Parts: sequence; structure tokens; C-alpha cells
Amino acid sequence: MSYASVIREVVRAERGVRDLGEDEARRLFGAILDGGLPELELGALLAALAIRGESPQELMAFYQALGERLHRLVAPEGEVRPVVLPAYGGARSKPNLTPLVAALLQRVGVPVLVHGTLEGNGRVATAYVLRELGVLPCATLAQAQAALDRDKLAFVPTAVLAPGLADLLALRARLGIRTTAHLMAKLIDPFAGAGLRVVCSMQADHLDRLRELLLASGERALLMRGTDGEPYADPHKRPRIEYIDDGRAETLFEQESATVEGLAGLGAATDARATAAYIRRALDGQAPMPLPIINQLACCLHACGFTADINQAKAIAAVQTHSLSPA
Repeated sequence: MSYASVIREVVRAERGVRDLGEDEARRLFGAILDGGLPELELGALLAALAIRGESPQELMAFYQALGERLHRLVAPEGEVRPVVLPAYGGARSKPNLTPLVAALLQRVGVPVLVHGTLEGNGRVATAYVLRELGVLPCATLAQAQAALDRDKLAFVPTAVLAPGLADLLALRARLGIRTTAHLMAKLIDPFAGAGLRVVCSMQADHLDRLRELLLASGERALLMRGTDGEPYADPHKRPRIEYIDDGRAETLFEQESATVEGLAGLGAATDARATAAYIRRALDGQAPMPLPIINQLACCLHACGFTADINQAKAIAAVQTHSLSPA
């Protein structure tokens, strides 16, 4: 494969010449994940794709190439699907409540796999908050599998599941931009279709592209706008939450029209220690649980098979969060 010609085609595609073919794109992204591109060509290609955006066909090809290289885990025994939370944003303006969503699911017996970066790059990474809560990163697949089976909760760095993708994500500091790798990271499926992914993005156009890919693949996921790029509902304004499965999308909750200006107990501090302290209080019923988080919990319980319908899931979520307002 001539990388110079591929870069030329990507740049020309911005002017409407043509997109990469599916097979060409799959081989290209496979070579990228395998570390087969020279550094100069890799940077040029990632920047070109970031500028003009990937076509749906290219995204699907990239997704397939990633799937062929993922290290897999086995879903713990039981009828409930494990929930997968991709933690790649890191808190910037609000407390990072991804660990709260994970802890709520763990408490009712739903296995939870959180994967993401170990560093926040100036933000409060989910890994930091989990560490404050006593959940340490799994260094190997065997450790991750054991934690899932034993504790129903595991945090797995990207490098354990997809080493090539982790290398691409690490280039952000040098390139100064997010690339296709950041979009692909949200779609990691270590259970090969046996789990439930919570897929999110802050950007509306990215949500549209992710929805299109999930619908085309026929796979299962919850799709919503994230908070600072993290997979939890904004505690001050619930996003629309969609359930996608078998090529169909169902809206479980519409976006709230009003913003809650204050939330007692949440506080303004966003550091890992203060966030972990709030999460402990909320789990113990000593601090109010944000209603959007309760709504998200209900969606997860329904979509992972814990309940037969969404109304039953709302009721269980209300009980588990010491709330009298399930919807």
C-alpha cells in the first residue's frame, strides 16, 4: 500500500473526489493499529482524517479492523449482560461521576467493565476517582477477568484491551487534536456482542455518526451526550438517552429542557478525592442522587436485561438510589 497515495486520496476526498473503499480502509487502519506506518505518514494521515471527517463506510471499516485486534473478555455467568463504560474524557468543569454509575450497577449485581486512560492530561480521569474508591487498574486480562467474576467491577486500561489503539490515543499530546482513534475507543466491545456499551460524545455530529454505525452493525448500546466526554448523564440536565439494538433505536428518556442550577451535596469541587467522597455519601443515602443519574441507571438496568421493561427498571433505580422520583 502506498501511504502517500492514500494520504492524497484522503485530502482529495474533502473536495468530494472519493472516500476510501471499505477494504482499503480496513487494511489501512489495521496497518495503523499494528504500528506499520512510518511516524511522518501516520501523523499526516490522522490529521487529514480529523480535518475532513470519516465517511460511514470508512468508520465501519476502522471499527472492523479494531474488532479483529481486540483482546477479549468473557461475560460473567448469568442472564444479565455486563455494562461497558468507556472513560476517555476526564472531568473538567463538573465532578466525574462515571464511577458512581459503575458503583450503582455493581451494587445490584450487574458486572461493569470501565476502560480508559490512566492519565487525565489536565482533567480528572475516571482512573483517579476509582483509585480513591479502592478500585485499581487491572494490569492484565487475567486480572480483569478475575475482578469481573469476583467483584463485578473492573477498570482496564486501553493498553490491556487494544495496545495499538492506546498508542494512537497517546499521540494526542503531540498532534494537539483528537483523531479517529478517540471515536473508536468509545466503541470498544471486549465481550464480542455479549455486553451493553454506553456510547457517548459531546459533539452532535459525532453522536450522529456513532448512531449510524451502531444501527448499521445491528449491535446493542445506549447512546447519549456525555458529560465532559465521560459516559454519565449530566447531573444538572439529563441528555436524551437512546437504546439501540438490532438495527433499531428507541428513545428511553428525552433531553430535559431546563437546567438545574444547584444540586445539594454535589458541591463545586471536581478533584478526585472530593468526587470520591461525594460518591460514597450518595451511595450511603447521605447525599441526594442526581435524577439524571437515576434515569441513566434505569436505562442500563433495562438494556442489560436486568429487568423486563423500562418501568420496572425505573422503580428499581428509585429504590436503589433512595429516591422517590423514579422518572
